[in-house]
Amino acid sequence: MTYDAFIALAVFALVASITPGPSNFMLLSSGANFGFWRTLPQMFGITIGFSALLFGTGLGLGAVLTALPALHLALKIAGSLYLLYLAWRIAMSRALSADAAAVSRPMTLLESAIFQWVNPKAWVVAMTVMAIYADPESPFLSVALIVLAFALVNLPSVSTWALFGIALRGFLADPIRLKWFNIAMGVLLAATLWPMLR
Repeated sequence: MTYDAFIALAVFALVASITPGPSNFMLLSSGANFGFWRTLPQMFGITIGFSALLFGTGLGLGAVLTALPALHLALKIAGSLYLLYLAWRIAMSRALSADAAAVSRPMTLLESAIFQWVNPKAWVVAMTVMAIYADPESPFLSVALIVLAFALVNLPSVSTWALFGIALRGFLADPIRLKWFNIAMGVLLAATLWPMLR
C-alpha cells in the first residue's frame, strides 16, 4: 500500500469512525450519564472489537456471510434485537454518575467489543473498506494496514463522542432534561437500524 493510499484510508477511517452510529450514540449517552473514566472501557472495547471485526472480515468472514445469506440474516436480526435492547436501556436511564450505578451502568470493555460484531454500521464499514483497500496480492499485509489505520483513528474519534456527552453533564443535571436526553438517545440509537436494514 502506497503512502497516499494509506492517507486516503486514514481519512476514510476518520469519517467512518466519527460519524453518527450506534456505538457513538451509546458513547454520547454514557459520557453524559457516567462520565469519562467509567466510559473508558467502552471506548477501548469499540476499538478492540472493531479491529477484530475488520481483521476477520479481511481474512474471509465477509465472503462467508455473502455465501450464506441465512447466516447474514441471523446476524442482522440478533444485532437489531440487541441494539433495540440497548436503546431501551439508555432511554430508561434517569440518574447521573453515582446515582446511576444503582440502576444502570456503562457497557464493559467485553460487551462493547462483542457489540461491534452485531453492529450494523460496523459491518457495512468493514465490508466497504475491505472491498476498496484490501490488496488480493498481499492480503495479510493490506488487512493488517487497514486494521492499523482504523485502530489509530478510532479511539480518538469515539472519545470525541464521550467528551460531547461529558460536556452536557451540567445541562443534564436537571432530571427532566436528563430524562428527555436519554429518551432522545434511545430513539436515535434505535433509528440507526433503519438505513442498515433496508
